Amino acid sequence: MKVSMQPTQIKLVIFDWAGTTIDHGCFAPISAFIKAFKACGVEVTPEQARGPMGLHKQDHIRSLFQLDEIASQWEALHQRPWSEDDVKQIYETFMPLQIEEAKLYTELVPGLCASLAPLKERGIKIGSTTGYPRVVADPILVSAREQGYCPDFSMCADEVPAGRPAPWMIYRNMETLGVYPPRAVIKVGDTVPDIEAGLNAGTWTVGLTQTGSEVGLSVSDLEALTPEEKQQRLQAAETKLKNAGAHFVIPTLEGLSAIIDQIEAGSVPYGC
Repeated sequence: MKVSMQPTQIKLVIFDWAGTTIDHGCFAPISAFIKAFKACGVEVTPEQARGPMGLHKQDHIRSLFQLDEIASQWEALHQRPWSEDDVKQIYETFMPLQIEEAKLYTELVPGLCASLAPLKERGIKIGSTTGYPRVVADPILVSAREQGYCPDFSMCADEVPAGRPAPWMIYRNMETLGVYPPRAVIKVGDTVPDIEAGLNAGTWTVGLTQTGSEVGLSVSDLEALTPEEKQQRLQAAETKLKNAGAHFVIPTLEGLSAIIDQIEAGSVPYGC
């Protein structure tokens, strides 16, 4: 691996959606997964449902089936192991549920627009990627625009050959917005697949903890924690994202401008 300390101008920052820019705590997908499996007689806990967060939703369902607790429930109920046909069946049940659930969780994370203002002043372009298919994402884009957040480009998992951790959604953002090389790009997200996708694309990666799925709390529930409880949750999320290879991990997007300053000053190593 080559490590460089050369200054790099950041030209593009690509953000995730749920848990990063909207839906504090990332609740919309969780509810839909639980309801979709329950419709087929299988109980999925919120903790289990959160596990594969960040993947294409069909890949997420497949990952849930690979959990022993869920696979054994399915086999006991249906007298056979799960199959790819069952993944498709759950996905078909999941999709209309996800469309409706996602519409309920479109509120921007606190401070989003204020955090992005300095980036726009520097001429940095704003991209986005999501594990949602386009049919789910389009109403979210409309709501976000009405609240003042409008990325320069958005890419959905069903518009590329493979979703995260593959780098294709990131590359499509770079291609459409005319930005290269990858070291001029930052990928920001709250899940391990977000970080892995950025690393696979060769970009800088920034993990978010406080608003994301790893902490998994609404604003009010987060505020109800004691300082010690909050720190424990943030630390656990930070450790997981750092272990996934994130170059930086921050609680909220307020810390993003300082990271860009460090990168552009050449004060942090870039591995490629």
